Amino acid sequence: MGGRTKRLGDAELEIMQVIWSSEEPVRSTYVQQQLKNRRDWPLPAVATALNRLVEKGYLLCEKEGRGNLYRPLVSAADYQAAEGRSLLHRLYGDSFTGMVAALYRGKAISRSDLAELRDFLDTLEREEE
Repeated sequence: MGGRTKRLGDAELEIMQVIWSSEEPVRSTYVQQQLKNRRDWPLPAVATALNRLVEKGYLLCEKEGRGNLYRPLVSAADYQAAEGRSLLHRLYGDSFTGMVAALYRGKAISRSDLAELRDFLDTLEREEE
């Protein structure tokens, strides 16, 4: 995410998820339609939110005819990695073990989740050999 310091709010993240899930650049009407079951926003509110995301550096806006097309400048994977690092730093003092322990103690993850994590780590180690 480079120099982006402004984090996404919940509504902005929902908009970005709609855009990330699209294969093509999208119009504001597409975003409004995709959010209809979660947020019943009028089109001007969607347009305002999209423009805010452009200003924050998350989206590129291209004029096409009488409307605009929006495409992501930040990938979902890059955003998730940056947010994950930030969360790990802020809440757990950069301790991955501390984070997993807290999630397990709080019943946010199960024994099967831990087994899945163990398998994933084993796979990573095999790939590095």
